[in-house]
Amino acid sequence: MLRKILAVSAALSLTACDGAMINGSQDRLDIPDVTAGDIDQATMVDITRELSSDEFDGRMPGTAGEEKTVALLIEKFEAAGLQPGNGDSWVQKVPLVEITGKEFKPLTITGGETDLAFDFAKDWVGVTYREDASTTLADSELVFVGYGVNAPERGWNDYEGVDMTGKTAVILVNDPDYGTEGLEGPFNGKAMTYYGRWTYKYEEAAAQGAAAALIIHDTEPASYGWNVVESSWSGPQAYAQRGENAPALTQMNGWVQKEIAREILAAAGQDMDALAKQAKEKGFKAVPLGLKAGTSFANDIRSYESQNVIGILPGTERPDEFVLHTAHWDHLGRCTPAPDGDDICNGAVDNATGTAALVALAEAHAKAGAAARSLVFLAVTAEEQGLLGADYYAANPVLPLAQTVGGINMDAFLVGGKSKDVTVVGPGKSRLDEFLEKALVDDGRVATPNPSPEAGYYYRSDHFAFAKRGVPMLYIDGGEDLVEGGTEAGKALADEYRANRYHGPKDEFNEDWDWSGVMADLQLFYRIGRMLAISESWPNWVEGDEFKATRDDSCKAAESNGSFC
Repeated sequence: MLRKILAVSAALSLTACDGAMINGSQDRLDIPDVTAGDIDQATMVDITRELSSDEFDGRMPGTAGEEKTVALLIEKFEAAGLQPGNGDSWVQKVPLVEITGKEFKPLTITGGETDLAFDFAKDWVGVTYREDASTTLADSELVFVGYGVNAPERGWNDYEGVDMTGKTAVILVNDPDYGTEGLEGPFNGKAMTYYGRWTYKYEEAAAQGAAAALIIHDTEPASYGWNVVESSWSGPQAYAQRGENAPALTQMNGWVQKEIAREILAAAGQDMDALAKQAKEKGFKAVPLGLKAGTSFANDIRSYESQNVIGILPGTERPDEFVLHTAHWDHLGRCTPAPDGDDICNGAVDNATGTAALVALAEAHAKAGAAARSLVFLAVTAEEQGLLGADYYAANPVLPLAQTVGGINMDAFLVGGKSKDVTVVGPGKSRLDEFLEKALVDDGRVATPNPSPEAGYYYRSDHFAFAKRGVPMLYIDGGEDLVEGGTEAGKALADEYRANRYHGPKDEFNEDWDWSGVMADLQLFYRIGRMLAISESWPNWVEGDEFKATRDDSCKAAESNGSFC
């Protein structure tokens, strides 16, 4: 059926980009009224219970738990009234590679008065994304590049005038104005932009031709301690296998402890605090350090395959325009045992709830009947290993991203009763907010901004893979102001989950859960998805957002072919 949908696109009179898509004008969007959906709570309860049972063994990709999960999702998507989303198939194969570094030599720094050597894990960590049996960084010139930002739309380029070919970039964590109290500044003040994320810094260093990139760890701007860096970067690292014409890679990406970085910079005759202060100013110039870095390590490489699951409710008028719903089906499998010996990380909240929500929303939309646009329900793999399933789909889209209007991501519903609000992660980034505002009014609720904008949570879940490729995406968490108990009860609920259940064996299904708050959130998501599926508008990122230029470029390319946006 999907092939037929795409085949008729040439014969349709297609919607051109609205003013908001191409030139950022504030023309009014077409936001239709939508009645409440018929969302079945039993679907949410039953699927969450089943996916998080011990029988699924923690839903680790590449295991029998994955086979059971994928089979269940296909069964439920089909029963809900969806059609296969990848031609005649319900799945997209996701080839993965796992690289485990070993036999790490010290990180050596030469060229100063005294040669320096630093121990792996204690002082620095590093990995490679290349599928090489061994990694060697030899005599690579060190260059301090400030925050490592190249943002043309903000008139900022920390790499301007420097050739990084074969060199090692030394980079500050977060972005230049992270210490600001408010949300005003060249990089949105205290709210982290994509330019502050380590993923961006490594990608940009590679694009500049660097052989390696080392981020200076600092607990406050990183939002986590060195213990998190050490544990996350010292074991097996999984990646989606790269296709043809993939972006460049460094030989090595890593982190150094702040005081180790201070020692390295001092060996170059530089004061780290003074350099950091300079790096916050527009027009900063990269500083060659006159030092060279070296290290080496071996790599064990394992290739395996996982699956994204895709269902679609084809549109009636514009079936080749897509509204996306995403959630990750995977979890951690077996993990550190609890005191009672339980070692299955069942992932009931994270993210059996979000996966069940895909099915519940699909059922509700099918009951309401197909909309003008196609509704897509994408359950992605390997989120816990680094958003790998979402990133693979976004890099190899089954349904063209230029034809994807926007979407909603669902990751971990805390089950604790109704709230007066919802928490919006990354508010003010796109005009999808206007659809959210309408849905909130219809539901009699309000939006609460993310309480920790400096942590950059918008860049840490599956929707980000689509956002950075230009597709506007909403990420909404449950509210913090509970009807029973207010913000104090909401904080207690979140704190208890993080302390006792998150990524542990006790994230288990509870028959006594109060699902009323989750069902209210699903009603909100239903309204937004339905509005987008009926609307004729293509909401864009707001002017100045880091993803707007990417969307504009894809839209202009599509428009030149008489096509979408």
